[in-house]
Amino acid sequence: MRTRPIIAALTLAILARTAGSAWASEAKRSLRATAAMVFQLAEKAETQGDRQTAEAAYRALMADPSPDIRAEARFRLGRLVAAAGRMSEAAILLRQLIDEKPEAQTARLELAGLLAQIGDEDGALRQLRAVRAGPLPPEVARMVDRFSEALRARKPFGGSFEVAFAPDSNINRATRSDTLGTVLGDFDISEDGKAKSGTGLAVRTQIYRRIGLSDRATLLTRLSGTGDFYKQKDFNQAALDLTAGPEFELARTRVSLEAGVTQRWFGNKPYSRQFHGGATVAVPLGPRTLARGSLNLSKIDNRLNRLQDGRDYSLQLSAELALGSRSGIVATLSGDRFSARDPGYSTKTWRIGLQGWRDLGRSTIVAGVQYGQLGADERLLLFPDKRDESYRSLSLGFVMRGLSVGQFAPSVRVTRERNRSNIELYDYKRTRTEFAIVRSF
Repeated sequence: MRTRPIIAALTLAILARTAGSAWASEAKRSLRATAAMVFQLAEKAETQGDRQTAEAAYRALMADPSPDIRAEARFRLGRLVAAAGRMSEAAILLRQLIDEKPEAQTARLELAGLLAQIGDEDGALRQLRAVRAGPLPPEVARMVDRFSEALRARKPFGGSFEVAFAPDSNINRATRSDTLGTVLGDFDISEDGKAKSGTGLAVRTQIYRRIGLSDRATLLTRLSGTGDFYKQKDFNQAALDLTAGPEFELARTRVSLEAGVTQRWFGNKPYSRQFHGGATVAVPLGPRTLARGSLNLSKIDNRLNRLQDGRDYSLQLSAELALGSRSGIVATLSGDRFSARDPGYSTKTWRIGLQGWRDLGRSTIVAGVQYGQLGADERLLLFPDKRDESYRSLSLGFVMRGLSVGQFAPSVRVTRERNRSNIELYDYKRTRTEFAIVRSF
């Protein structure tokens, strides 16, 4: 007996889409009445603790031709599965609702709360900035501000994983030049030293553990791994990073301190070891903007060339602005100073970048541009001039949530890099495409 209203709702939905105008009009009137009955059925089932029936009713209503009924059904189902502890599934449902109705501010607030519980605090704050980018009644705006300031609930343990199929025109970031200019004349560059194309498997993963120190402070330990693996094993690259440090709040400012070690491999052999420490400060500049500043210090032990041992100092500033409920931009400025054992390897680098995103239905498009310059302190003995370079990159990506499987969605990213250098060895072009599987919210 419980399934009859659901079957009736589905049947009327089909009639409303396929019948003539008179039949369709009558079907829609009947459907609205039947949809209300299904909502009542679901509410009664929830009250009686029958989640299975309530969930089936809401899923049936998600096929309704009315976007308002679909949205209400997704919203209620999201709350139902969240109450059952299925946070990721609930977040996907709310993300689907927002894709169809970007102005659904209540759903964004619910999604922000879920992301905070899952451990994606940055994602939660991004949703709150999107909410504040739209018109809000004063009392709702105050509630959003309090939520932003009180966002303390962080998942004590979690992780992420991304894998991509990655064709690359220059897997070793090498030159295509046939010769290398030196103080001794032009040398021929062997084929092994030139740019190599290939298709690899890119893997990005992270696990973390938070331990509460007080109401406003936690200790975060994080283990991260990255890797690009090719058929030509000599070009495999991998890194493993272990960090730990406290996170705490000072008024509206979030501060993170960390220290750790990074081990890198190239060609399946140890390449370098890096001991590092740093601090990150995040400050909201109004309801729609978040500013960040990061300072990092590192000591690098190069296992292949002792002349490249040294210390690295880097600073990065960024500002993220919600332009509206469906779009936003991030501007970045960074500087880096590497002081090597040999001044010829010591460099100063700066880069500036701009990235923007836009939700298009159940897809998100992300585009970015970056420009920078690098200069060496001195020339290496083999080369007539000290290293002088300019770098630029363009990127374009899509996340296609409409093709989601479970909590994962396919994505495509294309990046074009150009590094111009007065030393042929460092002059290269590169185009990389990644077909990846990412979390869909």
